[in-house]
Amino acid sequence: MQGSTVDTSESQVLVTAESQAHGHDDHEEHPDFRIFGMILFLIAEGMIFLGLFAAYLTFRSVNAIPADQIPERELLLPGINTILLVASSFLIHPAEDAIKENDVKAVRKWFGLAAVLGVIFIFGQGYEYSQLTFGLRDSLFASTFYILTGFHGLHVMLGLGAIFAVLWRSREPGHYSAESHFGIAAAELYWHFVDVVWIVLFLLLYLL
Repeated sequence: MQGSTVDTSESQVLVTAESQAHGHDDHEEHPDFRIFGMILFLIAEGMIFLGLFAAYLTFRSVNAIPADQIPERELLLPGINTILLVASSFLIHPAEDAIKENDVKAVRKWFGLAAVLGVIFIFGQGYEYSQLTFGLRDSLFASTFYILTGFHGLHVMLGLGAIFAVLWRSREPGHYSAESHFGIAAAELYWHFVDVVWIVLFLLLYLL
């Protein structure tokens, strides 16, 4: 009877240890839950932008843009900004493929190039503001224009912050690897979101 009790206890210990081991492995094998959380966050952010887009389209449907407040319809600067942001999305994408090969050096290269284009975009947006002939309070259109582009610009700066954080942390040996690179994947996903939002803004504000 005593031997049976000992065997049962040992079996329970083994089962518990095995369950804990499998639980740990399962946790390691499902980091995508963090990406899922990031996707939910971006959906929430997207809803905010959709609200702003709807407000702008509603305004445009019942009000004409004041003649002296049209952004000149000059597409050169915003067009260049669009090209830069789209290009930065293409440049940042190979970084995730590179980290899957444990090539941290390539990650730094692609993220660095994307960051440079993002910074140029911000300076380009600032320069455009300096050339506009209307201010934030001049009209409903002016307020909407600055809120839409400014809110997006804020997201670009947050995205740049994420990119620079990845670049900084990549300096630590082993911080990113094929098995652990959530920061890289999240920063890339956020940057693609910023890119898509700008394309919609460009269509609404400069082409329609």
